[in-house]
Amino acid sequence: MFAYYVDLALRSLKRNKVLTALMVLAIAVGIGASMTTLTVLHVLSGDPLPGRSGELYYPQIDPQDARGMMPGTLPPEQVTLIDGMNLLRAKRADRQALMFGGAVPIQPVSSTLDPFYVEARFTTADFFAMFDAPFRYGHGWTGADDEAHARDVVITRQLDDKLFNGADSTGRTLRLGDATFRIVGVLDSWRPNPHFYDLNTGSYNYYEQVFLPLQTALEMHFDHNGSNDCWGNGAGGAGGVYPSATCVWLQFWVELDSPAKAAAYKRFLTHYSEEQKALGRFVRAPNVRLDDLMQWLDYNGVVPSDVRLQAWLAFGFLLVCLLNTVGLMLAKFLRRSGELSVRRALGASKRALFAQLLTESGVVGLAGGVGGLLLALLGLWMVQHRSTDYASLAHLDPAMLLVTFVLAIGASLLAGMLPAWRACNVAPAVLLKSN
Repeated sequence: MFAYYVDLALRSLKRNKVLTALMVLAIAVGIGASMTTLTVLHVLSGDPLPGRSGELYYPQIDPQDARGMMPGTLPPEQVTLIDGMNLLRAKRADRQALMFGGAVPIQPVSSTLDPFYVEARFTTADFFAMFDAPFRYGHGWTGADDEAHARDVVITRQLDDKLFNGADSTGRTLRLGDATFRIVGVLDSWRPNPHFYDLNTGSYNYYEQVFLPLQTALEMHFDHNGSNDCWGNGAGGAGGVYPSATCVWLQFWVELDSPAKAAAYKRFLTHYSEEQKALGRFVRAPNVRLDDLMQWLDYNGVVPSDVRLQAWLAFGFLLVCLLNTVGLMLAKFLRRSGELSVRRALGASKRALFAQLLTESGVVGLAGGVGGLLLALLGLWMVQHRSTDYASLAHLDPAMLLVTFVLAIGASLLAGMLPAWRACNVAPAVLLKSN
């Protein structure tokens, strides 16, 4: 029966090609606009570590002085070097990583390459296991290497391809400035978006190519790229190179594999704050937060507000297109009242006629979905050529491709319900007498 309804729908749509084209175009334009913005929103608000994000937490404490202190003030988004090292050495989490971002100069062995700078991440040993960073060759360094200020380095596959033509470079040396480091691992393709573990260096399309032990980087005074927030006499600390003890500028993450451990860790942060206040380092009452990864992204508003606004506007535009489609379908279906009355007189039920007309609406939606897909691809191509840090991420994955057609067919069926109901409830006797 469904195949028969489809055949009737195709014949009906062919009889009035202009009206059919207008309905398909209305659906296609609405779907194209809404899917373009929905796809961008989907990409930007996705989970960077599916299955793991609920176990990763970002602790926040408040070491600031009393100036500007007000009820409800949120703690800083980074930690001081002293607090970061204290929390790290407390080892109250399953894993923890203290870090900051920077840049290092690379001196290639090959004479065909000039020296160049790359982005770097100075962190501790648990970083790679915490964030599921995949290795192509080798492995990360150990906690003992952290304490020993080891001159070990992990590089990315991209840098390995550039310097060593993609060969296994573990065990080889890499000159960073005037120092020589031993390559212990090569990461495989890994570029989490958003750049969740340090949003100060960039939210999207930002990645490091070199990873070094934190203590080694501090000892060698490698450049710090990122933000810092100071209070009091916040001059240069650590040899005048890095922010002082009264500045927050490092990121600290912990892994806690159960809600009970998360609750216990938050209590530990409160106790630590009370202890530091008793020692005279902290002035304010304990002010702590412990967000998991997705809560942290939401707290920082990683998804641009204009993207959310564009999505709402696009769906509003889709609603306008659907209202136009309703009017066009109503005109088309009511024009066929005579044909439908004859079918009723021959024994067809209202349910059968309603199903026939909804099938015709679905065919319109399918055609509109194809057109909407093409317009969405065009819209995403335009987004990719915008000067935004997330432009290169705009692409239509299989899930969004399915959503395109489900939304198009669902919207057209919804638009066709009222016209179909009105057409099916026209009294056949009146029309048959008039004819």
